[in-house]
Amino acid sequence: MSSDWFTRKKPAQLERRIEFSDYQQTRDFLERVAELSESEGYYPDMSFGRTHVSITLRSENDVDEVSEDMLRYATQVDQLIPDAKQSID
Repeated sequence: MSSDWFTRKKPAQLERRIEFSDYQQTRDFLERVAELSESEGYYPDMSFGRTHVSITLRSENDVDEVSEDMLRYATQVDQLIPDAKQSID
């Protein structure tokens, strides 16, 4: 998992905002995350604009520690981000 994720506790969650150069990159990324969500059965909270996506991964049981499943999913999301993006904390 990249260091661009922000960790919160009570309840545990991971947050990340990703900036893209244009709408097409944003849309392509959203489609890849949708495919990942379908295959993993995990659906993060997401909001987006023309050139950015904000993702929040929340614990399912309101626990205070980030789970291994959340870390694994975050790593998979990182792998979907095109090289041309810029990440903002």
